[in-house]
Amino acid sequence: QVQFVESGGELVQPGESLRLSCATSGFTFSGYAWSWYRQPPGKERELVAMITTSGRGTTYADSVKGRFTISRDNEKNTVYLQMKSLKPDDTAVYYCHPVGYSMNTWGQGTQVTVSS
Repeated sequence: QVQFVESGGELVQPGESLRLSCATSGFTFSGYAWSWYRQPPGKERELVAMITTSGRGTTYADSVKGRFTISRDNEKNTVYLQMKSLKPDDTAVYYCHPVGYSMNTWGQGTQVTVSS
């Protein structure tokens, strides 16, 4: 079975940092570019970051550019999202997803809450 298992989300205060991980199995990890999405409470899911198959190219939403960094380890089949200078608007459930794969298939996500 295909599995995307996100972890690392916590309750943090504004300005703090957090690193999310996405462990995968039953999937050809290295053959896909990967992405991170987030879904704030009561809102639609939105694309946050994307990384190429080689890991040499990345793109970010304007709202997180300069604060978030996406990376991958093709030997460990894992994607990461380093989040710095967190803001209350970053509060959301965060999901990883392979680019081009069915948009009906998602992991459980990991909750990030930024509050003072």
